[in-house]
Amino acid sequence: MSDAPDQNGGFNAERKMQFLFQLRQKGITDKRVLEAMEKVDRGAFVRGHFAARAYEDMPLPISSGQTISQPSVVGLMTQALGVQPRDTVLEVGTGSGYQAAILSHLARRIYTVDRHRNLTREAELAFTREGLVNITVITGDGSFGLPDQGPFDRILVTAAAEDPPGPLLNQLKPGGVMVVPVGQSDAVQSLIKVTRTDAGFDYDEIMPVRFVPLMEGVARE
Repeated sequence: MSDAPDQNGGFNAERKMQFLFQLRQKGITDKRVLEAMEKVDRGAFVRGHFAARAYEDMPLPISSGQTISQPSVVGLMTQALGVQPRDTVLEVGTGSGYQAAILSHLARRIYTVDRHRNLTREAELAFTREGLVNITVITGDGSFGLPDQGPFDRILVTAAAEDPPGPLLNQLKPGGVMVVPVGQSDAVQSLIKVTRTDAGFDYDEIMPVRFVPLMEGVARE
């Protein structure tokens, strides 16, 4: 990825500096997370007339009625997840692929699942363009996780459930962490960090958020 300015005003050196500055202002201090977010050009995951706003700290619409989360929320969720270099991570809700791309720079292997076939197809193309080879993309019902690939060191859910989904909790390794938005889809939700312990699960509230609802089944495109 070149730092030279391009005719579309891409992720050049000046934009990277501004981008990282606004992330730090929002409380993202983990060096590895900031480095991963510096490596991933959000513009590669935003299409159409919203591409010009790719480097602003705001959510943007993508196809299938979904959104790409604002960078500060992506960063805070990633920071809370505490991904380690040898971890295997499950992401539920591929969306644009931006979050999985960041995770790919932090973990050994990423599995990402989405119910929208056109989103997984577009994300796979983006990962190929960006040279990301440690991400496996699956079209399916993410609310049930991927039991054949688990258990996982980390699970990140990018859609809101009324409660942390039981199948996902069961696929979390002892000592593992899941970050998930919890709450009604028509209200402000809470981002929750769930840690699996020998005694059960510990829950920590991180911040209020607003995500699309977690849906069961595979979408009809």
